[in-house]
Amino acid sequence: MTERPATGFTKKHLAIVLAGGVAGVIAGLAGVYGIGALTGNAGRGEARDAACRPAVELARKLAPLARGEVAAVNVAKSPLRVPDLAFHDAGGKPLTLDHWRGKTVLLNLWATWCVPCRKEMPALDALEQRLGGPGFEVVAINIDTRDPDKPKAFLKEVGVEKLAYYADPQAKVFQDLKAIGRAFGMPTTLLVDPQGCELGTIAGPAEWASEDAVKLVQAAIGK
Repeated sequence: MTERPATGFTKKHLAIVLAGGVAGVIAGLAGVYGIGALTGNAGRGEARDAACRPAVELARKLAPLARGEVAAVNVAKSPLRVPDLAFHDAGGKPLTLDHWRGKTVLLNLWATWCVPCRKEMPALDALEQRLGGPGFEVVAINIDTRDPDKPKAFLKEVGVEKLAYYADPQAKVFQDLKAIGRAFGMPTTLLVDPQGCELGTIAGPAEWASEDAVKLVQAAIGK
């Protein structure tokens, strides 16, 4: 979210890092990717949305494909509509997740100070290049809060070309997902169906350019 200043973190940065520490404890218990898996939807108090029941059925079919490089993906077990997250595009135009209604989305939160986030950006770019189109998009939202030019420069530096640039310099998207138990640290990634319903969530990085990831996403979009 913010650059790492020599004198320390901002309060908001510290909150996310502490959240990541909680995820680390979960990781020690779960032993998955060293970061940990979510424990499912039950008991977190989120509203059950009847319109998202078909997403749970699709998620059940996706479960056998959550393996190998994407074994840490936790498929949805009860209906959950993802909040209509607000952010903006490279030109500053306000957007919300509802803008992608009708399209399957791999929603990713990242920051330049998050080393695993930086490492997986080229893979996310490769996934967008391979599967991006009318029915699917990787929506990667940067949450750096201080220097808006730094994340753009980083993406150019590592050769990311296919991903559109989206950002939330207030990092409210992280807090909104944390409030429903879907963000514990960085990176955070959700697979969202065309109705805005959760199909799966992963806390931590994944090799999104792998065949395992491609097969999972293809199944989600019906290819």
